[in-house]
Amino acid sequence: PGGGNLNTGIMFVGEGPGFEEDKQSRPFVGRSGQFLTNAMQKVGIDRSQVYITNVVKCRPPDNRDPLPGELTACNEYLDGQVALINPRIIVTLGRFSMRKWFPEGSITRLHGQVKNIGHGRIAVAMFHPAAALRNPQWAVEFEKDFQILPRLIERAKRANEAAARGETLVIADAATD
Repeated sequence: PGGGNLNTGIMFVGEGPGFEEDKQSRPFVGRSGQFLTNAMQKVGIDRSQVYITNVVKCRPPDNRDPLPGELTACNEYLDGQVALINPRIIVTLGRFSMRKWFPEGSITRLHGQVKNIGHGRIAVAMFHPAAALRNPQWAVEFEKDFQILPRLIERAKRANEAAARGETLVIADAATD
């Protein structure tokens, strides 16, 4: 269902388990996972510092897109993970996770955008690593979009410090700093 640091401020949410993920019961361990891990490392994020999950928890047959009923059935589990981890930043990987927090629009139009989603959280829309592996232009955009994460993480840390003092700091403002 997911894995990583339970005390993190950043959660990555993909689509669903692939073959390797299903086999190992861990998210993003195949080729897409290696691409994701490399992108994180390039911006100074260690995989051990984040939590990674998917919108659907079981591998769809024949690696097809998740059906609406499957997304609905898994939604409460994802909501529970978000409540448990309580991240400041949710990075959506691909169109299916993007639609949970960005219900309108396409991934090609919305990737790289930051949205305040309430509860002191933001969502950042990004291409799925598998899509970036298949399309060189999207790979460039994927890595470019990752460049905003360090600034958002720093802003989230400052928001946590402000909250401890009883102040409010909006993380999404970091996109315009």
